[in-house]
Amino acid sequence: MKKLDKSAHIGDSGIALIHQLVSRMGFAWHERKLDAGIDGEIELRNPATGEVANRVLFVQSNARDRLFSGENERSFHFLCDASDIDYWMSADVPVLLVCSHLFDGIRAPSTLGSFLRAFTWGNVRQLDKVARQMLVSLAAHTPLLPGKEVLAFLDIDSMQRRTYGYAKQGSGFGHTKIQGKSVLVRGLNVLAVTLSTPLAAPVVAATRLRGGSAGSARGAASLVRESIPAARAAGCSGTLILRGDSAFYSAGVIGACRAQDARFSVTAKLDPKVEAAIAAIDEDAWTPIRYPRAIFDEQAGGWVSDAEVAEVGYTAFTSKKGQTVPARLIVRRVRKLNEQAERGQDELFPAWRYYPIFTDSPYALLQAEEQHRDHAVQEQVNADLIDGPLAHLPSGMFTANAAWLTLAAITHNLLRALGCLASTFHAKARGATLRRHLISVPARLARHGPADGRGHLVLHLPARWRWQHAWINASTATHDPPATRTA
Repeated sequence: MKKLDKSAHIGDSGIALIHQLVSRMGFAWHERKLDAGIDGEIELRNPATGEVANRVLFVQSNARDRLFSGENERSFHFLCDASDIDYWMSADVPVLLVCSHLFDGIRAPSTLGSFLRAFTWGNVRQLDKVARQMLVSLAAHTPLLPGKEVLAFLDIDSMQRRTYGYAKQGSGFGHTKIQGKSVLVRGLNVLAVTLSTPLAAPVVAATRLRGGSAGSARGAASLVRESIPAARAAGCSGTLILRGDSAFYSAGVIGACRAQDARFSVTAKLDPKVEAAIAAIDEDAWTPIRYPRAIFDEQAGGWVSDAEVAEVGYTAFTSKKGQTVPARLIVRRVRKLNEQAERGQDELFPAWRYYPIFTDSPYALLQAEEQHRDHAVQEQVNADLIDGPLAHLPSGMFTANAAWLTLAAITHNLLRALGCLASTFHAKARGATLRRHLISVPARLARHGPADGRGHLVLHLPARWRWQHAWINASTATHDPPATRTA
């Protein structure tokens, strides 16, 4: 009785794969039922009309169940015998050698780098969608965003991540702040939107990697349009306010908020029209406020703790037809320091530094201004990412680094969800603290009983460990209880 060996099965599978690909291309495949030599012919035709081009290609198949020599995502080695080459060259039509390897299961790439380098920009966008869907699932199954039914904030910001050398795709010179000074550095630019509530630490709602020379507002409107539905799907059914600095004071960004029923609170640029609106504010309209904690004023170069606020109606973007936005202009003014006071020279009149905010927030003046200042919480997210996965952009390919950025956002959100399950302290702790307390645990794994499945594994945690209860809370919430042993 004749048996079909494994090599014959692999060969038939390779020819079937060629048939499938040729048919998908719109050509005709004619297989030759021979044990050796040419395995088939491809009859070329117009895929649109089906008209035959009166041209054929011979096909020789070489299928294996393992990788070829030196194979990677870009190339491989195939050594031919001289007799094979003479056989192909003797044909009166071109011969196409098709090499394929067939696997029964799902095979992982050799390294994470080879996996990321295989990403196209379309794959990156698909991964972005997965990240948003994962955020929605985390918010549904963990106390990730307490108070989201009442008030939630979307914060948008950009940061320049330094790269070294000239091999990084997309790298360019962009502005960043180092020790309070704005400098130009070569790198890639990260645009991120975070989601938070007054009771919750921020999580990443959306990210996008851009070229290093990209302006802060490039692609911001489209990223806002993606972030708002993600926040709504995560359960933020109450008031949703987008906060941003003056780089995002644009008709596109604010229009994206208004089109999707979200509020905005964006620092306005001090152009002549805004300055004229501030000058029209009556002196009696200013309300003195005292900050609970002093803030560092970079322009003044010192700490300030007193300021005054006022508001006036304002219509922005009047030069853009159909995009004008009437809203509130909330202005905070801080008194300039008299640098000559130590020399005995008093000021003739007070001088002020103005910080305008363009917003349609439904909250009162003092509350809306205080909420806008809390936009700085996103800096903590940037610091957590830089202290973790964004310490280095690992690949020379732009799409690989873009996928890496999205994976960094996913891991950040997973870590935040784990902290919420652990304890109230870890719900707002820094990313480095969460990794140290809940991830990098000096535990010891031991096996009890036989290794044939009847035994069990025991995780020995440190004795008298301070974070024992928090770790057990997180473990209990994410794992099924161990099965009870019956006699």
